Amino acid sequence: MVLFQGWGVKGDNVNRPLIDPFALAEGIRETVGSGDKRKYYRFRPAPFYGGIATADCVGCCLKCLFCWSWHIMTQPEKTGRFYSPEDVVRNLLSMARKKGFNQVRISGNEPTLHRSHLLQVLQLIPKEIQFILETNGILIGNDPSYAKDLSRFPNLHVRVSLKGACPEDFTRLTGAMPEGFTFQLRALENLLEEGVDCFPAVMANFSSQEEMRNLKQKLTGIRSDFADFEQEELILYPFVVDHLQKANLKQF
Repeated sequence: MVLFQGWGVKGDNVNRPLIDPFALAEGIRETVGSGDKRKYYRFRPAPFYGGIATADCVGCCLKCLFCWSWHIMTQPEKTGRFYSPEDVVRNLLSMARKKGFNQVRISGNEPTLHRSHLLQVLQLIPKEIQFILETNGILIGNDPSYAKDLSRFPNLHVRVSLKGACPEDFTRLTGAMPEGFTFQLRALENLLEEGVDCFPAVMANFSSQEEMRNLKQKLTGIRSDFADFEQEELILYPFVVDHLQKANLKQF
């Protein structure tokens, strides 16, 4: 894993080196991917979006202090088992039919980490079922061809989860180089360029009013209705509270 030396997330009065999310993605992919298979740790129905069948994957290229699946994200080698794209779709569709859902998703960690696996899953989802892709967007922002590949699926909606309102927030929350925030915004631009249905969500709890105003201006410049972004829910599990306290992060 490549680390960028410099100012990072403060915890226990120690400045940690910054994570390169692209290098981390490469390293984690070797752990959670095997051929066309990827690791998942559970399949579950969820109440979000009015009801959705969910496959929770293993592996992420960020280390968000507020992540509700922190224990999965930080030990991918110990968690989950490998599923083929056919296995994933079979589980999702069986659950959707049983629960009367018309939506499915991959959640838990970062779905875009294993590109070929994700694209095969999307290929197997019936067009009458909507697939909601929840992503930090960094890999899509770095490679416009990823957005082009996703444009083949008319039943796809991409929810890009912005980690804070600015590069500084991004670094404080994720431990990653601040340039990563630019790739999140670029993901929205790349997706729109290819005609992919998408919308931003923002972890806004740790951003000042001025930072939020600036973000809304940037999002409006990408597409006018992006200023009405979805606000991410912060769930204060005990380990999340501990992470935030050690990093001296306070909510606005």
